Amino acid sequence: MTLLLLLSIWMGQAAMAQANKDTADARYKAAIAMMEDGKPAAAIPLLEEAIKLNPDEWSYYYEIAYSKYMQQDYKAAIDITKKLTKRKDINSRVYQLLGNAYDLTGKRDKALDAYEKGLKAFPDAGNLYLERGVMEIGIKDYNKALSYFEKGIEVDPMFPSNYYWASKIFLSTQEEVWGMIYGEIFLNLERGSRRTDEISKQLYLTYKGEIQFKDDTLVTVSFCKQNVMAISPDGKYNLPFGVMVYEPVLLLSVAGEKIINLPSLNRIRTRFVENYQNMALAKKTPVVLFDYEQQVKDAGFMEEYNYWILAEGDDKQFEEWRGEHKKEWEDFIGWFKKNPLKITQENKFYRAKY
Repeated sequence: MTLLLLLSIWMGQAAMAQANKDTADARYKAAIAMMEDGKPAAAIPLLEEAIKLNPDEWSYYYEIAYSKYMQQDYKAAIDITKKLTKRKDINSRVYQLLGNAYDLTGKRDKALDAYEKGLKAFPDAGNLYLERGVMEIGIKDYNKALSYFEKGIEVDPMFPSNYYWASKIFLSTQEEVWGMIYGEIFLNLERGSRRTDEISKQLYLTYKGEIQFKDDTLVTVSFCKQNVMAISPDGKYNLPFGVMVYEPVLLLSVAGEKIINLPSLNRIRTRFVENYQNMALAKKTPVVLFDYEQQVKDAGFMEEYNYWILAEGDDKQFEEWRGEHKKEWEDFIGWFKKNPLKITQENKFYRAKY
């Protein structure tokens, strides 16, 4: 009888503990919804209730810190996140929030220290490489910033923001080739934001500026200046990617065109995929983005994809085209949602690899 009684008590306690966790999680989700609705102060009582029910869950404390951060109470955010860094069950967002709060109080050195400590604890955290790069942007050290963004791309290839910044930097240099690829990868990973609109327009303008028709017979493409042979991380000698791969394929793909606009870029980009495959470069120099474009083409949506990528370059022309291709556009969007670009540690794209 005593054993049965103890078992009954234990089961009752376990059930109550689980019920408390479930209720706490419900409060937590409601608090997140409040913050997403722009009501961070209203989220705090819900999070405090969640903590009472399940005090061991670190994310409840983190969200209180984030709520304080949203209300510009950076000191409170710092106090909470500093305590959380002593725990072993947190993730990189804690160090990111701590560093951001320090940065917004003018304590650059402490912000840098928070990010660096975070990277020691989480060496594959793309969000922390992002923050380090942004700190360098702040003092106009673009080369150093780029090194952080590209390292973030290497270690965390599905994190969009490092592609965004790397693309912006490269598209403002003479090495636009890297910005073109990073930028299009970014569009695929983030989709539908102000930043994607910005990069879409910049890709279009770069095509327009760097593909030049000199006369009826001469066309030039200029997306890179680097022509020095490099050694890849695996010890192999690599020919310059821009001048030996990207530009020759693009130049071949431009043949026959006389103007750069959305219709001609659709044709050029479609031929680029075909030429890249026909020249056996897909095996010699695999690029995950180009392989994905082939997947899009095989699905019958290359035109729709091209117009989507470059839509912000000429929104009037894009809207006219979409109005004439409503069925095709809807079919593409349905396919696109189910077949996103997937980047793994095996197929990831970053400059040092090439």
